[in-house]
Amino acid sequence: MAQDVKCEVRNCVYNRDGEICGAEEIFVVSHKGKRASHSEETDCKTFKPANV
Repeated sequence: MAQDVKCEVRNCVYNRDGEICGAEEIFVVSHKGKRASHSEETDCKTFKPANV
């Protein structure tokens, strides 16, 4: 299992040091049901905008 989850979304409340996800768990979904063929077909549902 990955120890570090990289994230470049700077305005996410879980973003740490500009590139590390600090969420306790990550929820990723597919645009096409339970399967995806490419990363472009997925989204991170863990994202929450930071109050900036």
